[in-house]
Amino acid sequence: MESPCILVCAIDDRTGFCFGCGRTREEIGSWTLYTETERHSIMQALPARLETVERKPRRETRRSRLARERSGS
Repeated sequence: MESPCILVCAIDDRTGFCFGCGRTREEIGSWTLYTETERHSIMQALPARLETVERKPRRETRRSRLARERSGS
């Protein structure tokens, strides 16, 4: 199943969009319940949503932590 998730998983309080993928909490939670057409429609809106997110998450993301642990830093 196609997913826009990049393992950032932090919601911007101002917009309600995930910093990593641009989905809302509701969309993330219901992703597997959507039809392929519904998921595709949401994914088409994500680039514009991500443009509205003004700040990056303050905590370390799971992806960056895993990369750091793999590199031994």
